[in-house]
Amino acid sequence: MGMLMLLAGLLLWSFAHLFKRLNPQKREALGDRGRGLAALGIGAGLVLMILGYRSAPFIPVWWPPVGMIHATNLLVLLAFWFFALSMVPGKLSAKVRHKQLTGVKLWATGHLLANGDLAAMLLFGGLLAWAVVTVIVIKRQAPEWERPAAPSLKYDLLALVIALGLFGAAAWVHTQLGIYPFPRGG
Repeated sequence: MGMLMLLAGLLLWSFAHLFKRLNPQKREALGDRGRGLAALGIGAGLVLMILGYRSAPFIPVWWPPVGMIHATNLLVLLAFWFFALSMVPGKLSAKVRHKQLTGVKLWATGHLLANGDLAAMLLFGGLLAWAVVTVIVIKRQAPEWERPAAPSLKYDLLALVIALGLFGAAAWVHTQLGIYPFPRGG
């Protein structure tokens, strides 16, 4: 049942996010109600993914090396940095068009490196695929991008501080869930 919930959540999440890109006329015709429906679909998809992942059986596909934890942590920290960069006009944010989707790709890739079970591969691989497809769809619909004006390096640093705070919070939540995100000393 967990795997089905996980897959249903991925499909709902993807459809709710991509609906306005794949059918913009219908989405526009829905008006504000469409925003609410999209938010509901995204929220429900997220809940289904979490519940499905947590209840899915552990089916090993491969055994990641212990060193992958370091790579995962670095990629997750970079993912949080890109999310923070989406809110501030830094030098780096002026170079990357899809900062949040880049963050999702880094986050998902990191988690794929550290988890070798089937549920993790479906969840993180599915979200990675969603982010890649979304970038492709956006670039086809709007190939031109206006870079943010007057970017500042200080905002890149501010975004990094925000990312470190988010990383610490995520590490704490993982620990509370019984998933220790750092290598254990021997």
